[in-house]
Amino acid sequence: MRILSGIQPSGRLHLGNYFGALKQHIEMQEQHDCFYFIASYHALTTVQDPKLLQEYTRGVALDYLALGLDPNKVTFFRQADVPEVCELTWILNCVTGTGLLERAHAYKDKVARGITSSMGLFCYPVLMAADILIYKSQLVPVGKDQVQHVEMTQDMAGYFNTTFQCEVFVRPEAKLGQALLVPGVDGQKMSKSYNNTVELFAEAKQAQKAIMSIKTDSTPVEDPKDPTNDNVFALLKLFASPEETAEWDARYRKGGMGYGQAKKRLVELFEERFAGPRAKRAELLAAPSYVDDVLQEGGKKARAVAKQTMDEVRRACGLATSRLESR
Repeated sequence: MRILSGIQPSGRLHLGNYFGALKQHIEMQEQHDCFYFIASYHALTTVQDPKLLQEYTRGVALDYLALGLDPNKVTFFRQADVPEVCELTWILNCVTGTGLLERAHAYKDKVARGITSSMGLFCYPVLMAADILIYKSQLVPVGKDQVQHVEMTQDMAGYFNTTFQCEVFVRPEAKLGQALLVPGVDGQKMSKSYNNTVELFAEAKQAQKAIMSIKTDSTPVEDPKDPTNDNVFALLKLFASPEETAEWDARYRKGGMGYGQAKKRLVELFEERFAGPRAKRAELLAAPSYVDDVLQEGGKKARAVAKQTMDEVRRACGLATSRLESR
């Protein structure tokens, strides 16, 4: 099964990125043909400082590799190393009505939050569709807020195949992870845009400070508490075993426990999960040539697949040169 997913280098990665994407990406590398990319073209909608974009791009690569992504098992690359995706974006733009893009929830949400409206932001779903279709991806792991974009990709694949009477593109399907919404320290969805994150590779004291600042209600210690309506418990159950989660659920409902106790346990679980990868990341940071080699090799593999697809696309819509037609 061909899996495709990307992550924007728009800031330092956090728990929302981990439970919403990275964790399942790494788990799937054992069973599927996985293509994972650093979405640098997408990031240009918000990150327009070249040095910062390079820093964030390398940071995403370091994070993935430190968490256990194996470049021998997956194709891991920078989106910008496959320029064919931009050509496919234009071709998809030519068969996609503006009405489809105007219905995009993510676009409306970003504009409502003050992000400048640009053609890049408006056409974001088309670039995402090109990313998915150019590798003939079958499954696309996404968060709940991105399901609509996969559905739009299905539409665009159909538009192209119907317009040019071909079967170039396969229909991709969205794959939702278990953690559909990871709350930030303020209770909203964890997001760099909201400045409410717990960074994956924050130093132990920084992570502890962020976790201990998680917003809770004012229920007295002695009173029962509702675990289904608590930000700390929502994060705790992502780390803890089912057995431990059930114990905390019972403690919440019984009363006699302060939120601080749950926060302290969350700090412990965070360290258990990320102390090892934090040390591994420090090692990788000291070996920049290895990270460069991984991304360059991944880019070559991804581009070879993209070129094959684009040969089919060009033939289908009449753009093929005689050299391509003679293959």
